[in-house]
Amino acid sequence: MNTFRQRFMKNKTAVVCAILLVLIVLAAILAPALAPYNPTEMYQQNRLQGSSADFLLGTDHFGRDLLSRILYGARVSLGVGLTAVFISTLFGTLLGLIAGYFGRWIDSLIMRCMDVLFAFPEILLALAIVAALGPGTYNTILAIGIVNIPVFTRTVRGAVLSIKNLEYVESAKAIGASTPRILFLEIFPNVTAPLLVQASLAISGAILTESVLSFLGLGIQPPDPSWGGMISEARKYMELAPGMIVWPCVAMTVTILSFNLFGDAIRDILDPRHRIK
Repeated sequence: MNTFRQRFMKNKTAVVCAILLVLIVLAAILAPALAPYNPTEMYQQNRLQGSSADFLLGTDHFGRDLLSRILYGARVSLGVGLTAVFISTLFGTLLGLIAGYFGRWIDSLIMRCMDVLFAFPEILLALAIVAALGPGTYNTILAIGIVNIPVFTRTVRGAVLSIKNLEYVESAKAIGASTPRILFLEIFPNVTAPLLVQASLAISGAILTESVLSFLGLGIQPPDPSWGGMISEARKYMELAPGMIVWPCVAMTVTILSFNLFGDAIRDILDPRHRIK
């Protein structure tokens, strides 16, 4: 743990991204305290207003405060992304452990199902699921969660295949350890490193997918604030109030980029071939 901490602190990208992510998460959690206005409250006399002392980032076409909506939109995007990735991680890890450990027809059955899901582009599959279930927050989370299960399944399965025949696993089998004990106490702790990297990268993808669904009107429904929904609404007013589309794009870009760079940095730190000396 101390070695990991030392390598982490030496990696400037990891430190900067970690700080940014902490600030973004805190801003989302403290949105009710930080937001100067109710995100759904309309001030018709201040429609399409630019930055001012009263509205730091301006207002939208309904006179709603953009800063407040971006802060609350962070809660939605992070909430959807984290929850969806948790679902993907849970089921993907379980399926990957089973497929990699038991092999044979069980492995073939699970991986063929994953191949079917992999055959569809992520956004297209999420669109199809949401279109079938109907728009809304919970269905959006479910759709994104299902779409990401194959990635985690393959990640965990590959790690299991590389360690299931090692001596400490064979020793556990020799002393009569149960299959669940071998899977979750002997094998699982040794697949957490690639799982952590994949999760951090998947969160950024989940946030982007949620934004696309909301942009198309199939994700988070108005009047709840969503970065994708805000960008969609801003299309008609780009010339009159460019801040309507600029600020949600900036918030989403910084968040997604931070998660991606953080995941890459963690991968380099954990990979012996990329360790910082």
